[in-house]
Amino acid sequence: LTLAIVGCGQRGKSYAEYALQNPRDCKVVAIAEPRPGAQRYFTDRHHIDPSLVFNTWQDLHAASAKTITTVGRRLADAVIIAVQDQMHPEVTLAFAEQGYHILCEKPMAITPQGCILMERAVKKANIIFGMGHVLRYTKYFQAISEIIQNKSLGELVNIDHVEPVGHFHFAHSYVRGNWNTEEASSFALMTKCCHDIDLICHFFSSTTPSRVSSFGSLTHFRRSKKPREAGDVKRCLECPLQYDGGCPYSATTIYLDSLKSGNRSWPVSVLVDDIPDIENITEALKTGPYGVCVYESPNDVCDHQVVNFEFANGTTASLTMVAFSSAICERQTRMHFSHGEIIGDMNTFTIKDFRTGVLREHSFPYAGGHGGGDIGLMETFVKAVKERNQELLGTSIDEVVKTHMTVFAAEASRKEGRVIDCAEYEKAVKEEFE
Repeated sequence: LTLAIVGCGQRGKSYAEYALQNPRDCKVVAIAEPRPGAQRYFTDRHHIDPSLVFNTWQDLHAASAKTITTVGRRLADAVIIAVQDQMHPEVTLAFAEQGYHILCEKPMAITPQGCILMERAVKKANIIFGMGHVLRYTKYFQAISEIIQNKSLGELVNIDHVEPVGHFHFAHSYVRGNWNTEEASSFALMTKCCHDIDLICHFFSSTTPSRVSSFGSLTHFRRSKKPREAGDVKRCLECPLQYDGGCPYSATTIYLDSLKSGNRSWPVSVLVDDIPDIENITEALKTGPYGVCVYESPNDVCDHQVVNFEFANGTTASLTMVAFSSAICERQTRMHFSHGEIIGDMNTFTIKDFRTGVLREHSFPYAGGHGGGDIGLMETFVKAVKERNQELLGTSIDEVVKTHMTVFAAEASRKEGRVIDCAEYEKAVKEEFE
């Protein structure tokens, strides 16, 4: 199976890694990426012909159109879309029209209208569509899902799910990084937790969300919270709190100290389009957004948020997204069944059966990005495309749209201060779109 990668950043690299680990299953044959360093990385690692390295997705699309016209085939069998969130609909519509099977990084789109457009394009093209909701493809969550499906603990009644983003991860991505403002990207619940909400809905797959409510705000990462000792400095390299643990969000600690300890990967690698070293990282901190004080950044997305769900059959769930944690995206989940409970942290979960009193523990070794979900999704997507079987992915384009609508509804609840009826919200969105 041949793949084209549109967007060769962190997520594009993560998905493409599967091709290097499984060369008999698939191969990356074309890329679209404007940064020379990222181009070199992919060209060298995947042995891509220079004629199939493009600066923009439009260039790749145009070249594909030419081969379709001249030789009757596309440049690749499938395309992985890993560009910035706001670009997903435009890119998806273009490549779906050419007949490419598509794996799109989360979120699907940053507006309900974008989701609807993508849904229509995918259905019209009759292609395999994978969504970057990687959590459901981890061995950990698949094991939990099997317990839910076989009802060995009875009926699932309630889920309490926590996404601990991690204090420095949040500062990196949602205060200084690409997802720090709604205007540039989207609201934090969508960019960070759409796959958590997808997972919750997946666990309650026999029913659908009926009502949601949500609360949250940007509480800490704002100018009014800036330590007095920091004074008027705008950058961490000028700040007296950058040393000796004076500030947990110091760019000096997050990037330079991490680099000095031998880390050249995320988050350090994000700062430069080259191999990170002291000189180029220092320069990036002096001039770029990742060196700006977290209390002086232009961020406006929530740093904590809760969502409450009521499902059509009366079951309930809650989601907490919080920046302030030592754990980095290691989801903490409590699941309450009629005859037992499951408590887990993405590494281990314990099962308590109320009838027998037996407590069992299940542990999962480290399996890669997102608990093995990145590789798990790629493996499943490649198989689904080869067999032309959407069902292998365990989801459909309709389900993907519905879970995104639930995320939009939750954010509407937070902003409007009211409980949102999910069916009414989705109906109103579609009527407005028409």
